[in-house]
Order: sequence, then structure tokens, then C-alpha cells
Amino acid sequence: TAVISYDYLTSLRSVPYGSEEYLALRSKVHLRSARRLCELCCANRGTFIKVGQHLGALDYLLPEEYTSTLKVLHSQAPQSSMQEVRQVIREDLGKEIHDLFMSFDDTPLGAASLAQVHKAVLHDGRTVAVKVQHPKVQAQSSKDILLMEVLVLAVKQLFPDFEFMWLVDEAKKNLPLELDFLNEGRNAEKVAQMLKHFDFLKISRHLGKMYSEMIFVNGFVHCDPHPGNVLVRKHPGTGKAEIILLDHGLYQDAEIRNNAANYLPQISQLLNHVPRQMLLIFKTNDLLRGIEAALGTRASASSFLNMSRCCIRALAEHKKKNTCSFFRRTQISFGEAFSLWQISLHELMLRVKGLKLPSWAMALLCWLFPAPH
Repeated sequence: TAVISYDYLTSLRSVPYGSEEYLALRSKVHLRSARRLCELCCANRGTFIKVGQHLGALDYLLPEEYTSTLKVLHSQAPQSSMQEVRQVIREDLGKEIHDLFMSFDDTPLGAASLAQVHKAVLHDGRTVAVKVQHPKVQAQSSKDILLMEVLVLAVKQLFPDFEFMWLVDEAKKNLPLELDFLNEGRNAEKVAQMLKHFDFLKISRHLGKMYSEMIFVNGFVHCDPHPGNVLVRKHPGTGKAEIILLDHGLYQDAEIRNNAANYLPQISQLLNHVPRQMLLIFKTNDLLRGIEAALGTRASASSFLNMSRCCIRALAEHKKKNTCSFFRRTQISFGEAFSLWQISLHELMLRVKGLKLPSWAMALLCWLFPAPH
């Protein structure tokens, strides 16, 4: 932090603010700083990788130099060696790899902040993905949280307006859950059952629909949808596109870009009083908005419309559960249907607006009735 701050202060001090020279130089400093931050995350691994992944997904909030540099952490996090993998499996399962698997690929399919995944074949012939936790990550995570707590207290002394102790509290509570792979397995089975009626993908539109369903209808939310944890593939049999959600360790019930720094004290004070489950919802929302920004689909507002639909459905279901009157239940159902119709009408208007029909009509008229030479 000291090196990065010193670089900004000394490099930009003598250049006129806002000039072309200033902007070009600032971009170079951003890039140097982003690379230093990425190297720091890779060196410390674990919790630092997770923070770097989240920052790399905030395309609409952070400078491009940071997000493009940190995106490498989504799919190319530091890997454990095969010797370390064998040691972890031996310590956790009490057996050697050859006792548990007919074959086990030495090269991991992917590496993440807390673990990496290897392809293997069981002795009964089934092909499986084996998620192996990085060695010593359990012990190191507690040290990382302690370091974070010390730094937050130091920041509090220097800048009394900033209140970030909630960040430490959340890390203390959530990191052990992410390191419990039995808990992750149960979560994966639960969300598979919960979302079995979804057989789609048209990318971010349905991704928003799926997360809205989790947040507002089921109250069970996958809280880490950065690009490394959301995959898209064609179904081997039907050829339809499918969403694949990875990393089920953390679930919970439950546009700022310009001048964001001016509001940090107010933001920190607000977040300090927000219910803790909502903090992960905010994080999830950040990552989903980042995916939409990267895909260029934010203008259609489809994710907000789908979120509104799920809110209306969940609220209507709650009201109907709390009334025994047939007339009242019918009234609630009609109100729900009318509200959903209003959202669909608004969505249609946005689509018509997006098609730029007047421009198309003018082009068609010019083609039908060309101007005389």
C-alpha cells in the first residue's frame, strides 16, 4: 500500500491535472499498481486471491487497468504441486490417491483461491471432479483475518470516519464455511434440486433470473458469481446452452463509479448498520452487474425486471400463506398477475425502444423510394 501510494503521489505531482499527459501517466501508474496488487495476491494466496477476484469483476467501478490485470485470478490462481495434493488427500482421507482412484490427472482443470480441481476416475468407472484444498490454507486464513483486523483498526485510528470492522466480522464468519467442503457438497445438492426447473441459457438475462429466484423466492443465494465460478456450455445431448455454477461454499439468506471516493465515509457507515446477510447480497449484485457490463446487456434492464418479477411472486406467496380467506387469496392472485403484466409491458417498451424502429422505418422508405439521381 505504501509503495502504490508513493508511486501515485510522486508520478502525478508535477503534471497538470486533467491534461492528456496526466491521463496517459495515470494509466501507466494504474497498470503498475494493478500488477503489484496481483503479485501480492498470488504471493499470499488464500484470502488475498478471493479479494483480488472480486476486484477483478468490478468492470463498471474500477479503472480498466485494475480489472483487466486482476481478471487473471479468476482462472489462473496459483496451483498446488502434486506432492502437496497427495499430502492433503492422505491427511484428509487417510489413503493414497491410487487406493481411491483408478486414474487421477496430475494437471488441474482449474485453480481457485482456496482449492484446485482435478479430473479423476473412480474404481467403479465413474468420472469425477476432485476439489483439493490448498495445503495450510486453513491455518493461513486465520492469520489473514488477524492481519485484516489489525489493518482495519489502524485505518480506524487514522481515519475515524471509516468504519470497516464489519468486513472483519463477516470474514471470520464466512471463511470457515467456504473451507468446509462437506458443507459445500450439501449446498451443491440443494441448489441443484432448487433450480432443476431451469433448462436455459441466453446468457445474462437468465443468469439474472436464476439469481433473482434464489434471492427472493428461495432465500438461498450463491454468493460468489465471479466469471471463474459461472460457466456456459452446450448440453452434450440436446445442444442447448446451460449455466454451470461452481464453488458452493458460501450461501446466505438474504452505480457508483464517478466520485465514489467522496462517498466512502457515508458508504462505510451505512454498511456498518446493514444486516449482515445483505452484505453478501450486495457483493453478489456487484458481480452480476459486472458480468452484464462485460456482455453489454445492462441497457435492457432485464436483470432488474426479472428481479422485480421474483419479488412480486415471493410477496404474493407470503401474503397467501398468511390468509385463510378464499376471496383474499383470489384478490392477491389477481394483483400479482396484474403487476407481472405491467412489468412485461414495460419490458416490451424497452425492447421496442432498443430496436430503434424509427431508424429502421426511414431506411426501409429510402430503399423503397430511392431519391432521383
